[in-house]
Amino acid sequence: MIRLNQVKLPLDHNEDALQEVVLQRLSISADQLVDIHIFKRGYDARKKNLIFLIYTLDVTLTNVDEAQLLASVADDHNIRVSPDTDYKYVACAPEGLTERPIVIGMGPCGLFVGLMLAQMGFNPIILERGKSVHERAKDTFRFWRTSELNTESNVQFGEGGAGTFSDGKLYSQVKDPGFKGLKVKQEFVAAGAPAEIIYVSKPHIGTFKLVTMVEKMRREIIRLGGEIRFETRVDKINISDRQVTGVTLNNGEVLHSKHVIAAVGHSARDTFQMLHDQGVFMQAQSFSIGFRIEHKQEMIDKDRFGINAGNPILGAADYKLVHHCKSGRSVYSFCMCPGGVVVAATSEEHAVVTNGMSQYSRSERNANSAIVVGIDPSDFDNDPLQGIALQRKLERHAYVMGGSNYDAPAQMVGDFLAAGSGLPFENVEPSYKPNVKMTDLSDALPKFAIDAIREAIPAFGKKIRGFDSKDAMLTGVETRTSSPVQIKRGADFQSINTKGLYPAGEGAGYAGGILSAGIDGISIAEAVALDMIKAMKNS
Repeated sequence: MIRLNQVKLPLDHNEDALQEVVLQRLSISADQLVDIHIFKRGYDARKKNLIFLIYTLDVTLTNVDEAQLLASVADDHNIRVSPDTDYKYVACAPEGLTERPIVIGMGPCGLFVGLMLAQMGFNPIILERGKSVHERAKDTFRFWRTSELNTESNVQFGEGGAGTFSDGKLYSQVKDPGFKGLKVKQEFVAAGAPAEIIYVSKPHIGTFKLVTMVEKMRREIIRLGGEIRFETRVDKINISDRQVTGVTLNNGEVLHSKHVIAAVGHSARDTFQMLHDQGVFMQAQSFSIGFRIEHKQEMIDKDRFGINAGNPILGAADYKLVHHCKSGRSVYSFCMCPGGVVVAATSEEHAVVTNGMSQYSRSERNANSAIVVGIDPSDFDNDPLQGIALQRKLERHAYVMGGSNYDAPAQMVGDFLAAGSGLPFENVEPSYKPNVKMTDLSDALPKFAIDAIREAIPAFGKKIRGFDSKDAMLTGVETRTSSPVQIKRGADFQSINTKGLYPAGEGAGYAGGILSAGIDGISIAEAVALDMIKAMKNS
């Protein structure tokens, strides 16, 4: 196949336009063209009233000497041989293999570690402290309705991980030369995701679709020989001479394995403490803190897309913003959820944490995004666990500010910028459930963070008209943008001081979002499979 990059067409182009541009670019006739496959479709909205679609196309030809054709267009760097994007399994479990790898956590990373190991025949055991995704969804929605929190079954803990209750974004900036991200998306499509996630530039799934997809992927793991245990917390990693030998569960049962994958997510604070106490090397890493900001989605659409707002190909508009403050801090938008809601995302009692969530339709009235300030390990003396302590302090303070009932503290942007009191909301109705308490957010975060956000919001208003409007809504606090620790691993994907322990995904500091977590899960599964075969040969 031949790949054509940067194929630019009007937003409203007709069905024949792709074929016409392919025939022209390659100087071929229609009878030589067998098929056009859309590998990627994005858009260029720099001129919002004149938006173009940008395609990457894979073209199948007949009766064409492809080498000669490529030579004739050698000066066009956007025409090349299509790369081989098919996934190649690195191993197959040998007969007689008795050891079973153990996967701790069934978020996106743990899910893909388990799925890939099962596909290669290694019969993994997956241990998830929370409930199955269906039961977990019941607990989560009950919390949003009644403020009754289950600390083991919520937005953070349970089958599917934190990504289940999010916008379901499936794009990432990680380098992916092996097209593992494509494998992740293909597995999602096989589990029921819309086929368009394979090729659109900013694919997303939404919570309700993710729930059913995770259930199907679980059934596939079991069908292939994997085992999944819910409501099963790992209370200890068993280590002998810095070699993992297994795990001890919360019911006292001991499972034996020399290959344990820690895909625990960024909120498993008790697990981080346990690993730290057992001498597993970890270090503090940067994370961010801030608020959720809400605007009318209609306002964002009009600013980003102009007369094209509402076009079904474009969907609800998103944004990505950053401001470098005079203090040297950076403020940026994070996890923007078009047409979504702000959700209660705590996993601990007497704490308030916010996050954003959208359905596939992105049809809610508000747009929301985190507006956060970077925190550096030097802010807490590089102690690996002090970042967690800061998160917890802010979350507990927000709980008190909200009325000590899991309502969240909130304030209109105009009052916040003027350092005023918390007046009732006006045009933008806050979407956070259970509820919000309008108050003064000035002491919800450290002073440096408040000052930085107050400087950044007017700057963002110069990029998106109305972003700093007085009736935009801030809800606090956003503290779990990423893991505050990194569990260091080597080139073999194992802990640098504990053999057989594979730190994985977002909780270990190696991913940020569903897609990158899935990619990391595939890499971990490959490393585990190869090491298990090596160990068997050497035994």
